[in-house]
Amino acid sequence: MSTPPGYELPLLLFGGFRSIIDELHVELARRGHQDMRPAHGFAMQAIGFSGATATEVGRRLGISKQAAGKTVERLEAIGYVQRANDGADRRRKLVRLTPRGIEALTFSAEIFGDIRARWARALGPEAVDRLEDGLRAMVPGETFRLDVPGWFGAG
Repeated sequence: MSTPPGYELPLLLFGGFRSIIDELHVELARRGHQDMRPAHGFAMQAIGFSGATATEVGRRLGISKQAAGKTVERLEAIGYVQRANDGADRRRKLVRLTPRGIEALTFSAEIFGDIRARWARALGPEAVDRLEDGLRAMVPGETFRLDVPGWFGAG
């Protein structure tokens, strides 16, 4: 068997990512979260259950403070986050998840678990474990950069 061309690996990884995220959002919409977009979920993960500033969200996602601020504004407008004063520093505004935001993340975790289980049934649990272990070894650091338009020269 010949070695596949190198360009297939990133295309397959991106295709797998897209299929998982698309399936997630179909199910989130079915559960009442039609307004959720992929960037929203990543931003809500960056905010976390203890909250974060827009600057921290931007840094965690590898996007500008302005881009993070726009995403936070949108999440606030659709009811997934709220801004509050930081009790420790009155100058800071913390972004916190609302109950609707927590529900969306809880549903996302369940759905991701279901998708992973389906992949494990289709490919075998050991194959999925090896895939995840291999990707953990190859993906640098803990920051998941979302500046995808920058990859394609559109930003």
